[in-house]
Amino acid sequence: MDLVKSFVDLFLHLDEYLSIVIQNYGGWTYGLLFTVIFIETGLVVTPFLPGDSLLFAGGTFAAMGSLNIYFMWGLLFVAAVLGDTANYWIGHKLGLAIFDTQNRFLKKVLKKEYLEKTEAFYAKHGGKTIVLARFVPIVRTFAPFVAGVGTMNYGRFISYNVIGGFSWVTIFLFMGYFFGNIPFVKANFELVIIGIILVSVVPMFVEYMKARNEKKAKAAEPVS
Repeated sequence: MDLVKSFVDLFLHLDEYLSIVIQNYGGWTYGLLFTVIFIETGLVVTPFLPGDSLLFAGGTFAAMGSLNIYFMWGLLFVAAVLGDTANYWIGHKLGLAIFDTQNRFLKKVLKKEYLEKTEAFYAKHGGKTIVLARFVPIVRTFAPFVAGVGTMNYGRFISYNVIGGFSWVTIFLFMGYFFGNIPFVKANFELVIIGIILVSVVPMFVEYMKARNEKKAKAAEPVS
């Protein structure tokens, strides 16, 4: 529970924590941002790391002059593309067997329901899932992994990967850059982050419920 509370506090007060990092580490902050975005998208065991909110916060501090928006944009775009690429190849090499692990930590993180939600997204959107999933927490981390496990070839995957990474980083980073320093947003940063998360999660929930209801309907159909 303490770990969960720590992550919730990190998400809701990301602006305060990032401010401390910038003050204490200066230019090394870029390396930290790169690492978090890469890991959040690149490792199927880290869907809990901040993605959307971190980009928004980074854009906010760039508008204040603490970070260079264009350098950060290029760096995090590369991190996002490399992260999805790594995740694709992890899925390609390990397959779904990783979900049968007996490791307690991995069992808590690699939940079958996350996989089912991602598969529901694929059933609805096909290859475009790689692009759309960028804007949906958890699915964002699992989508490239599932693509690697499945039949999507890497040539097709990388095109969706680049488009999705470019769109995701550009939208959230520059949203923070242009809107993050509005007095209302600064005064209610936690609420803005909660709003971003809720809006991002809604499509995932809707698609999951649709897929679940369709499965139930098929199961209820009489066998001819």
